Amino acid sequence: MSRTTTHVPLWRPSAARLGLSRAAIETRMFLRERDAVIFVFSLPIILLAIFGAIFSGTLEGSGVSVAQLYVSGLIGSAAMTGFQNLGIGIAIDRDDGTLKRLAGTPLPRSSYFVGRALQTLFLSLCQVVLLLAVGVLAFGLDLPIRVSAWVTFSWVFVLGVLSSALLGVAASSLPRSGRSASAVISMPFVVLQFVSGVFIPVSQLPSWLVNIASVFPLKWMCQGFRSVFIGDAGATLEVAGSYELDRVAMVLGAWVVGGLVLCLLTFRWKSRRDG
Repeated sequence: MSRTTTHVPLWRPSAARLGLSRAAIETRMFLRERDAVIFVFSLPIILLAIFGAIFSGTLEGSGVSVAQLYVSGLIGSAAMTGFQNLGIGIAIDRDDGTLKRLAGTPLPRSSYFVGRALQTLFLSLCQVVLLLAVGVLAFGLDLPIRVSAWVTFSWVFVLGVLSSALLGVAASSLPRSGRSASAVISMPFVVLQFVSGVFIPVSQLPSWLVNIASVFPLKWMCQGFRSVFIGDAGATLEVAGSYELDRVAMVLGAWVVGGLVLCLLTFRWKSRRDG
């Protein structure tokens, strides 16, 4: 008499579900580093307090408050922190062997990136909420009441975070080691902040600097956020005399696609010393 063996298929969670789990792990690991938490969340608030106190009042001829201008720019900067965080964090993970070990586990490789991207989205959103709270409570920032403004905020924020995160993943292959990652990644991020309208209005920058900034996503992210928090009154401060939201969407969308292509072409799971 023959015996029939029934094979019960093993249930495996999807890559997306594993990505959510990875995001939770990455977030918990970050929150345990108290000094990093304090630095990440306090820096934009300190910058807003400093610039808001030094350059108080309204911009000449526009009626736009300086607080509104800096909140919009710093929100753009917060949305792009994924470039810095992922660029440095992944470079360190590669250097200390974390990526190599993960590549040898059953975890789908895409889940690692999903987790990293969701963690970046969460941290950026927390920074934005804190900036808005400080702007409202300390500098009299008026939040938009139109639904269309918040719709614009949502798509600029999501596209901005995605494009910055993908660019950070691609840039993580530039540092030769985890020790040099902070210097290699932070320098271009700081430069972009100064030429993209975070600290200095783009209308006051030389045209050649504006042209360079226009190649990268941060300038367009800040421009989109200014349309939300400053409104029509600030359109005259833009180089083109308008917020060009169609171009904002086009450039950020192009960076999402281009960033994905860069990641596929440049990303390495092993450090240079591992071959």
